[in-house]
Amino acid sequence: MAEDKDLKTTKKSPNWNKDESSPILKIMVLPISFIIASLGIMVILGGHITPGGGFQGGAMIAGAIILSVVVYTVNGSPLKLSHRFISLLESVGALAYVLLGLAGLALTGSFLYNVGGNLYGLVPQAIAAIFKYPDLTNAGMVPYLNIAVGLKVLVGLSAIVIAFSQFKKLAEEE
Repeated sequence: MAEDKDLKTTKKSPNWNKDESSPILKIMVLPISFIIASLGIMVILGGHITPGGGFQGGAMIAGAIILSVVVYTVNGSPLKLSHRFISLLESVGALAYVLLGLAGLALTGSFLYNVGGNLYGLVPQAIAAIFKYPDLTNAGMVPYLNIAVGLKVLVGLSAIVIAFSQFKKLAEEE
């Protein structure tokens, strides 16, 4: 019994600030974040032939950014995303999705018609060649749609977590 009291009194708390993560986490999170982001990119680019696609890959990349933000905080994160860059990514994703949909609408009368795949032969070959993804599976413009969706999901999920992480800071200032 006396030994238990001695052990409890001799334990010291770690030397880092309570608002910071442990040094082990800080060392391990950056490489893990890069691996997760790389896998997310692979899922987006291979989504037309494997399970997954834009949403799953975008969520994986956002997960890598979120992991970095949780461990390092928003200001200290090595994977910094400025507001301007986030806005640009979201705009590019939305614009690409709409333009690809409008291409199908303009050429065939169906929004998001797979112009590159051209299953029903509605599009002239010269135009279909522009939208054809260089792949043996003849996925057409589906990979481009996956990239657009991946950008939108990446930005949406990352922005939510970044905003929530800043709410605590705003509450402390008031």
